[in-house]
Amino acid sequence: MIAITGGAGFLGYHVANYFGRKGESCALLDIAEYIEADYPEGTSFLHADVRGADSVREALEGRDISCIVHGAAALPLRTRKDIFSTNVEGTRAVLGVAQELGIPRVVHISSTAVYGVPKVHPLHEDQEMVGVGPYGESKVEAEVVCEQFRDQGLIVSMVRPKTFIGTARLGVFQILYDWVESGCRIPVIGNGKNRYQLLEVEDLCEAIYLCATAPEERCNDTFNVGAEQFGTVREDVGAMCEYAGTGARVMGTPAWLVKPTLALFEALHLSPLYKWVYGTADTDSYVAVDKIKETLGWSARYSNAEALIRSYQWYLEHKEETAGKTGLTHRVAWNQGILKVFKAILR
Repeated sequence: MIAITGGAGFLGYHVANYFGRKGESCALLDIAEYIEADYPEGTSFLHADVRGADSVREALEGRDISCIVHGAAALPLRTRKDIFSTNVEGTRAVLGVAQELGIPRVVHISSTAVYGVPKVHPLHEDQEMVGVGPYGESKVEAEVVCEQFRDQGLIVSMVRPKTFIGTARLGVFQILYDWVESGCRIPVIGNGKNRYQLLEVEDLCEAIYLCATAPEERCNDTFNVGAEQFGTVREDVGAMCEYAGTGARVMGTPAWLVKPTLALFEALHLSPLYKWVYGTADTDSYVAVDKIKETLGWSARYSNAEALIRSYQWYLEHKEETAGKTGLTHRVAWNQGILKVFKAILR
């Protein structure tokens, strides 16, 4: 059995279904409510808070767990306190319980946010870690915790995915899909000629599965994961606009003006866009995936454009059932705030 923290979230939903198709049963841990019909038959739905070791231990004790996929995380819209308590102390609690209960391995879902905003690309796993904002900083600290448990003998795969999208992904991407469907001009920060790698969630799930099942000596390591085919922001978003056929089209904007403006809107709680989104949007951002390809035999099935189109298709098919629901996770829309004003202007 595979245990998945953050099981009610976007990634947890996809990981549970991916492992289910591989014949693995899953036990999900989360404090959020589950949509049980979304998961494979035989899934265990457990309510546990990763911030407390006792809660995690009570949920997992007595179960035959071969691996924990640790995907629970507080996203950047949360407070700094919540981010660190979940992403750092939660990681410490989960790894501590795994060690205590004799669970042989953990797959920790980190982030390429640990690289900050470097000037050299592609990024390799030995790149210096410089977190941007509370979320990036917390992910760096969580990796330090993972290294400490590795030194104590626990098998810990650390997966650093690029921004991943796919079916059932809403959050900040719902804003993009909404604007595309409405036929708006789609503003990108800068001229859009930078290369910004994404990742289809099914490709991420395969990487997680390989880390959970490959021989220990091969997976006790750190791996970048990202699309292997991607163009510029203008090209990839443009491909989705062309597919949509709504008249939506990409437009460049002056980064020197837009970034400070978005920072002000964030500070005033008028916009859901946080520093990591707008701070890196006009720069190159892509990682090398040679290591996981050579070590675990992983490969990406989907390009950036294909991932965007698949996610947009799902949005259109499920728009009515998700309408009016907002929140702070990837499975619901985020309140656009002042961005609605700009949407009206750019139609």
